[in-house]
Amino acid sequence: MAIGLVLGYAADRVLGDPHRWHPVAGFGRAATVLEKYSYAPRRRSGALHEAVLVGGAIGLGLALRRLPHPLQVPTLAAATWAVLGGRSLSREAEAMDSLLLADDLDGARSRIRNLVGRDPSHLDADELARACVESVAENGADAVVSPLFWGAVAGLPGLVGYRAVNTLDAMVGHRSPRYAEFGWAAARLDDLANWVPARLTVGATALATGSLARARHTYAVVRRDAPAHPSPNAGPVEAAFAAALGRRLGGRNDYDGVPEDRGRLGDGPPVTPADIARAVRLQRRVGLVALGLVVTGRILVRAARPGRRRRS
Repeated sequence: MAIGLVLGYAADRVLGDPHRWHPVAGFGRAATVLEKYSYAPRRRSGALHEAVLVGGAIGLGLALRRLPHPLQVPTLAAATWAVLGGRSLSREAEAMDSLLLADDLDGARSRIRNLVGRDPSHLDADELARACVESVAENGADAVVSPLFWGAVAGLPGLVGYRAVNTLDAMVGHRSPRYAEFGWAAARLDDLANWVPARLTVGATALATGSLARARHTYAVVRRDAPAHPSPNAGPVEAAFAAALGRRLGGRNDYDGVPEDRGRLGDGPPVTPADIARAVRLQRRVGLVALGLVVTGRILVRAARPGRRRRS
């Protein structure tokens, strides 16, 4: 398990997402087809839609876990590579960095739509940078730390089951008129699946600062500022990034004309385009720290099981 997670993480950092036949994209297409038959503006219909797709993904993971032992490590490594999105997230942020440094605001407003759901049409360079940094923080937790956590906890079923949950949240879990009721189950299950990994991300971010004083400051900012954020998981993660970077995140965002106050996160000056590269480097350190934590935890738990103790 540990070897498979490490190999998959390395493949994601080096190669990024598969360019063709991406299994997550295939899952999304299947979910879109199923929605044609399962959709109704009711929570019950959305819950059934979620149960069929997430249950199917977990079932696939259970079936793959029965492969012959020599195939289990490469299969787990391939699955980890497929469900992680750290390299692709870094590429999108680096593209935003280049566009803003070139003063291409129109290009940056178009590109940021790959990362956030807010309306970017009237955002200036600093607000676009804030959107990018907040996405690096939140999506770093969703696309790197959470899959690693669930892979360490539950192996292949955990990896593919979590990715199914997170993908469905991105597809139907938002508060649009169409999905306000149908997407309720997807949003709530995603909140539940990310609750522990989000706190793990906070811990990894604190450790990634490299000093005890800065780690303590990170925790202090999270405790003080995260409750102002409407998301129970994005709030702590973004507050931790704000503290680690020494910048201020949060504020007002517009979603389809509906304003939402994300609170004030951190004590520093507002984010500028120069902070995007720093956020990307921080996210990479957080990913490595999280990998070390979950792999070490997996090994220690396995070693502590009574059935694995050496007989005297």
